[in-house]
Amino acid sequence: MRDIESGVSQHYASYDVLSRIRAGLAEMGHDPDRVSPDALKPVDEFHIGGAEATSALLEKLSIRPDMEVLDIGSGIGGPARMIAARYGCHVTGVDLTPHFVETARALSTMCGMADRVRFEVGSAVALPLGDASFDLALLLHVGMNVPDKAALFREARRVLRDRGTFAVYDVMRTGDGDLSFPVPWAETPDLSALETPETYRHAARGAGLALQAEENRRDVALDFFARLQAQAASGAPPPLGLHNLMGPTVKEKVANMIAAVRAGTIAPIQIIFSAAYH
Repeated sequence: MRDIESGVSQHYASYDVLSRIRAGLAEMGHDPDRVSPDALKPVDEFHIGGAEATSALLEKLSIRPDMEVLDIGSGIGGPARMIAARYGCHVTGVDLTPHFVETARALSTMCGMADRVRFEVGSAVALPLGDASFDLALLLHVGMNVPDKAALFREARRVLRDRGTFAVYDVMRTGDGDLSFPVPWAETPDLSALETPETYRHAARGAGLALQAEENRRDVALDFFARLQAQAASGAPPPLGLHNLMGPTVKEKVANMIAAVRAGTIAPIQIIFSAAYH
C-alpha cells in the first residue's frame, strides 16, 4: 500500500500547479492574491464534469450550516470551497499529496476562505481524524488510486457519526476490455485501482454503510467530453483548466479516458451511503 501511495503522490505532485494557476489567473486579468472562488472553478474540480458534477452530487444531499463535512482526497480544494461557500458549513479536506494540500491552502487564502476550510495531509485508509467527527464525507474521483476499498470504507465509517452520509463519485469499471494508459489518475497500470460498483457496495456493507442511491453518469460524462473537445478544437487551451493539473501527457490521458467511457469499459458512478448505528 505504501509503495502505491508514494507513486500516487508523486504522480499528482509532478507539476507546479500553484504557479500555473496564478499565471492563468493573471493572464485572465485577475489579481491572483484576491480572487473569487468561482474564478477557480475551471481548474479546482479535478473530476469528470468538474464543478457541474459536484453540484449535481450536492443537490442529492441535505447539507446544513451546522454540519461538519469531510472531503477525502480533497485535491486542491475546489469541492471543499464550494460546499463551505454554498452551505455555510465547515469543511475539512484530507489529501495524500503534500503539494496539493499546500496549493489548496494557498488558493483558499487567495479566496478569503481560509477560516472556512482546512486541509491536512493524510491517507484515505488512515485518516488523521477522530472517530465520529463528521456528518458528511465525500469521495470524488479518489478510489481509482486506492486498492484497499475495504479499508477506505472502514475509515469513512469510522469518522462518520451515526446516520451520517458517505457520498462517492468515482470512475468505476463497468465493462470488459483493457484500459490504455496514461489516464488522468495514473500514468501506468500499477497506479490504477479501478473496481466495479459491486466492489464498492460490498466494501460499504462490510463497513456498516447502507446503500441509499446509485447513478451511472456515463451520458453526462460524454456530454462533458464533447464540450471539452469542441473547446480544444477552437484553438489554444484556456489559461485555466484541468489541463493545468495533468502535465505534458494531458492529451493522451484525456483521449484514453474518453475512449474507455465510450466503449463502456469505465464510467463515472455516483453512489450515496448512510452510516448505520454502531
